[in-house]
Amino acid sequence: MEQLPVIVSEKIEQICTLINNNSRLADMFRSCYPNTLETTTKLIDDGTTYVFTGDIPAMWLRDSSAQIKHYIPLAKEDIQVQRIIEGLIKRQMKYILIDPYANAFNKEANGKCFHKDNTDVEDNPWVWERKYEIDSLCYPIELAYLYWQETARDSIFNEKFKIVVEKIISLWKTEQRHYENSTYYFERTNCRQIDTLDNKGRGRPTKYTGMTWTGFRPSDDVCTYGYLIPANMFAVVVLGYIVEIADQVYEDNSLKEKAYQLKKEIDQGIQKEGIYEHPVYGKIYAYETDGYGNYNLMDDANVPSLLSIPYLGYVSVEDPIYQNTRSFILSKENPYYFEGKYAAGIGSPHKPDGYIWHISLVIQALTSKDEKEIAELLRVIQKTDAGTNFMHEGFNVDNPHEYTRPWFAWANSLFAELILKLVNNKIINTI
Repeated sequence: MEQLPVIVSEKIEQICTLINNNSRLADMFRSCYPNTLETTTKLIDDGTTYVFTGDIPAMWLRDSSAQIKHYIPLAKEDIQVQRIIEGLIKRQMKYILIDPYANAFNKEANGKCFHKDNTDVEDNPWVWERKYEIDSLCYPIELAYLYWQETARDSIFNEKFKIVVEKIISLWKTEQRHYENSTYYFERTNCRQIDTLDNKGRGRPTKYTGMTWTGFRPSDDVCTYGYLIPANMFAVVVLGYIVEIADQVYEDNSLKEKAYQLKKEIDQGIQKEGIYEHPVYGKIYAYETDGYGNYNLMDDANVPSLLSIPYLGYVSVEDPIYQNTRSFILSKENPYYFEGKYAAGIGSPHKPDGYIWHISLVIQALTSKDEKEIAELLRVIQKTDAGTNFMHEGFNVDNPHEYTRPWFAWANSLFAELILKLVNNKIINTI
């Protein structure tokens, strides 16, 4: 954007004044809070908004939603912010109608893509990448719902939005029985194994559980087993949002019942097949399963993650299984938990071992009620930005100046969201 909305500039000054005991933290907030609008947001003449991810010239359904989320509290009183968010929702609906299995899209139908992949449909010039991820469909619904709750503006729930919701429900029902009912496949050649599905692009076999299948994680890495538990939890949450929208806005009992029934089936699958009895930690949520009794016990920095379960709204922080899971994934039992000279936290197979992600550190703070833990995480975050005042993707736990993605707007927005929460809860200057 050429110029920030006045209300955004005012919010920056307000928050930085309130962070009166930590000028370093204030400087980081001053950089991160407006980053999405300053560098990755384009207002399009058709009334939509294009929000690309940063140093990759494409718009992810997931990232764009997360990049904008922290501006929602400003929207009730500001027409410019309304234009930005409503425009993004419109563009997301357009993209999903183009291809609900795609995860990232171009600004124009220019045919650009990350890689020429083999899938079950012809190449579409709008699609940057066609890795199917449940969360790609969850995030736009969450964004629209939270925006509605904040502003009471229901004009976003037009007929196109309803068609998209119906399409999402239909897709998730199809993918409950991926091998029997779905035509989706994805193969990438000359790549890392984590970038392609095996079994001729179909992935490993899964057994019906009630959960819905996904090919890829929110990291864009391939799933080991097709039922990604945190993504299914996110689906349960947004299906609840759809029930509410169908009831209060559309007054459509048929849509309401379809969403409710699918929500119930997925949730029952999570409770029946997604919980693992760990010999040390007791009952924990697995990261992935296949319905055949195989489990992947780990967590990944990208959201939805097991660490983010309360942030998603699936259960509260106090939930005993979540607490057991949290203890497990914040330990060396999690193969992607790394400790080093400067930091300890969760990374991802998406990047090298020994690299942890600012996203996971922020989510750890957002899901903590321990002020000492939050204070320590803020200290670590401030010491691992390599002096840039921005968040990164992964950084080396023994040398934070070795990091990936210097321009990663999702991480910057999430950090800003954390600071806003701490200020709103009036604990920012007590920790």
